[in-house]
Amino acid sequence: MSVKPGKARKLNYLCNIAVDTRTNVITDVQAYHADKKDTKYLQDTARRLNRRLRREGLIWENILADAGYSSGENYAYFENKGLTTYIPPHGTYKGGPEGFQYFKEGNYWLCPQGKKVIHRNQKMENGNLKDNYFTTRADCKGCPIKTACIGKSHEKRINITAYREEYNRNIERVNSRRGRYMKGKRQSTVEPVFGTLKEFMGLRKINTIGIRQANKCMHFAAIAYNLKKYLKFTTKRVKSGAGQLASVSPFKNLLQELINLPVRQLHLSY
Repeated sequence: MSVKPGKARKLNYLCNIAVDTRTNVITDVQAYHADKKDTKYLQDTARRLNRRLRREGLIWENILADAGYSSGENYAYFENKGLTTYIPPHGTYKGGPEGFQYFKEGNYWLCPQGKKVIHRNQKMENGNLKDNYFTTRADCKGCPIKTACIGKSHEKRINITAYREEYNRNIERVNSRRGRYMKGKRQSTVEPVFGTLKEFMGLRKINTIGIRQANKCMHFAAIAYNLKKYLKFTTKRVKSGAGQLASVSPFKNLLQELINLPVRQLHLSY
């Protein structure tokens, strides 16, 4: 079950795909339950695809995705794996309260009135790791901007992702000249593939029951899409007459060649 703002609740599956930028072939496809956000499934897709690339001796360096896959956990995970992310931050990420300055040495925030908002604890909230910063009641008592800052509360509280540095590094890359190029590359690569799968490969609706059957539909659609791409890139051109189709390599070898196509960058989108 999933719901989007302004839309009715529906029974849906999420579809994650990875696409090669050079040949536009689908290198990974998977169905997931839609009761979680896209960002929760990115690492699973990456682990599966990375194993496949390593078996073929291919090096994976960059990962491109839309803002739906943005999270501090993902940024930190891919940094630890040596992968460079170009994933725009979600619109809810602000980087900290307005007017407050962060000091890494000491790990605290400084309010406009010069009071420290000190780090108190770190805990999981709704599946996300958060840092919590508080002032004391004495710090805020009698403050001239207390009402505007904290309303009827007794102290200032800052609840922010524990991966703030990873966010900032990723945002810097996204806003760079190369980041703008990568954004255009993703939009021109993965979006047309999704459009083709939905409009011409029957993935607008799946008339099956269960996640396993949904995966079958998505995998067969991806195979059909890749076969069409293969026929464009193969050196053997079909001559007049249907009999010439026999010149195509056996199906097993054909799929192996598709798997061996070089992957330059990974694109994931929903």
